[in-house]
Amino acid sequence: MKLELIDILIVITYLLSMLVIGWTLRKRARLNKENYLLGGKSLPWYLLGLSNAGDMFDISGTMWMVSLCFVYGMKSIWIPWLWPVFNQVFLMMYLSKWLRRSNATSGAEWLATRFGKKGPGVYASHNIIVVFALLSCLGFMAYGFVGLGKFVEIFVPWQYVAPYVPFSISLKYVPHFYGAIFTLFAVFYSVLGGMYSIVLGDLIKYTIMTIACISIAAIAMIHLREHRLNVPMGWTNPFFGWHLNLDWSGIVADANKKIQSDGYSLFGLFFMMMLFKGVFASLSGPPPTYDMQKILSTRSPEEASKMSGFVSIVLLPVRYMMIIGLTVLGLLYFNQIHSQIQGANETDFEKILPATINTFLPAGLMGLVLTGLIGAYMGTVSGTLNTAQAYIVNDIYLKYINPNASNKKIISMNYIAGVSVVFTGILLGCFIKDVNTVLQWIVSGLFGGYIAANVLKWYWWRFNANGFFWGMIAGVTPAILLAVLKSIGVLKGLDLYYWSLIFVLSLAGSVLGSYAAPPTDEVILKSFYKTVRPWGFWKPVHQKVVEEDASFVGNKNFKINMFNVVLGIIGQLCLTILPMYVVLWMKMPLFITITILLVIILILKKTWWNKLSEY
Repeated sequence: MKLELIDILIVITYLLSMLVIGWTLRKRARLNKENYLLGGKSLPWYLLGLSNAGDMFDISGTMWMVSLCFVYGMKSIWIPWLWPVFNQVFLMMYLSKWLRRSNATSGAEWLATRFGKKGPGVYASHNIIVVFALLSCLGFMAYGFVGLGKFVEIFVPWQYVAPYVPFSISLKYVPHFYGAIFTLFAVFYSVLGGMYSIVLGDLIKYTIMTIACISIAAIAMIHLREHRLNVPMGWTNPFFGWHLNLDWSGIVADANKKIQSDGYSLFGLFFMMMLFKGVFASLSGPPPTYDMQKILSTRSPEEASKMSGFVSIVLLPVRYMMIIGLTVLGLLYFNQIHSQIQGANETDFEKILPATINTFLPAGLMGLVLTGLIGAYMGTVSGTLNTAQAYIVNDIYLKYINPNASNKKIISMNYIAGVSVVFTGILLGCFIKDVNTVLQWIVSGLFGGYIAANVLKWYWWRFNANGFFWGMIAGVTPAILLAVLKSIGVLKGLDLYYWSLIFVLSLAGSVLGSYAAPPTDEVILKSFYKTVRPWGFWKPVHQKVVEEDASFVGNKNFKINMFNVVLGIIGQLCLTILPMYVVLWMKMPLFITITILLVIILILKKTWWNKLSEY
């Protein structure tokens, strides 16, 4: 174990500070439900943006992205479009404003503004979104749990800890034991302090991570000045053709096996599927996770847009400094870390991040990096936990069990819900094979079943609660079936390639379900249209609104919104690749990237920032 005393003290100090934050802010959070779940809608957009970025800077995702960067080089910047990462651009340009205008507390509560509060279809749509939200929350917790276990195990071998543990643990479950310990710290401060403590904890974590990421990038740059990277031809080129054309033979042979097992060899096909899925996923708005909760926590629709835009600015450059820095060190000194990342039969590229940190970072800096990444895990847990609590308490307990519950009972239920969700997430984490497995299912399977119904809810007036319910059922059911069939070996291949089938089934369920029931009540439709002011297929509703209010002007910003989205996606790619060019000392590509980014910023200042108060 390479950890020095100073590293251990830094980690312990951070963990204790999180406990103090939760305990200190508990009284403020207990004032009412809105204070607990949304921070009283009083927090400034830049703090919420930092917090949201901190939740996305998760340890499992970073381990996965370092492994991608190692194997795929600059082409790895496209693969996170699986989420898709550019959904933040759609949110920034218009969807965050639309969502925030609802004044809801959760995604399920938002449905009441679109479909109403009564009727069989309304109750069914409400219930299915709660089920989906809880499934996605548990999936994210299990996903983070796996990554943390792999991470900590390298730094704290079990033989050093076992003598102090009063019970025996199978080596297979040592990572899960570590995961449970750090999860409990996250539970304490997030359950006690609610959104206030989550945001403050994320701010501290982000500050630590920024220092650590810049330091790692600087170390990698110094080492790279004295050595040359041994990588396949095309590794430093972000662009690609139909085939990936990266051959690791004679360098790191197992990298070719990873490309084969990932299913990315036909990169052109993979990219088209990913882009097609990503656009529809982005049009559907944020899934009911911590991202949606942060949007609903902002002070105004304009601040919601600013917050979503700020996420990419503070997240991508800092995160990719770490990713490319650790990748460069891993490539330069692969032989030194090989023993730490070698699995039973092949190289486990997801362990490159912890192995590189363990081998090359000096005392003190290692403690900062460990603290930041452990904090990243805890931030993901706390944000996800807050979301799950909102659905369980607001959309189950208060809606069906105890609508007149006192504030004291509501807070107590939040505590119970938080502990229950964490216990279930830990249990699920024990059955997950690796980070990539659960990640692929979440972004391509589960979210594939969510997209069709949630696109239609924004843009088509005839879509109703019955259509939402059947669309979600027709999408989520095959997504769960996909996970089961792949786990028992009946189906194989990339989850993304099953997405189109899940999407078509969900779309069919949405349309048929909508026409199987009457349209949403006219009063509710008009109220939603006037309040949220979406563009899309709303002509019949628009005409009725104008009949009552001749001064009403509909949203005609589709073209400018889409123009801004295209610019924003290009700008987001520039933010991603810029730190990579810096660390790799690639001066001309860096100059071109900065120039493109500056031009985009100047245009968006006029076409987006100056028009935030408009539709």
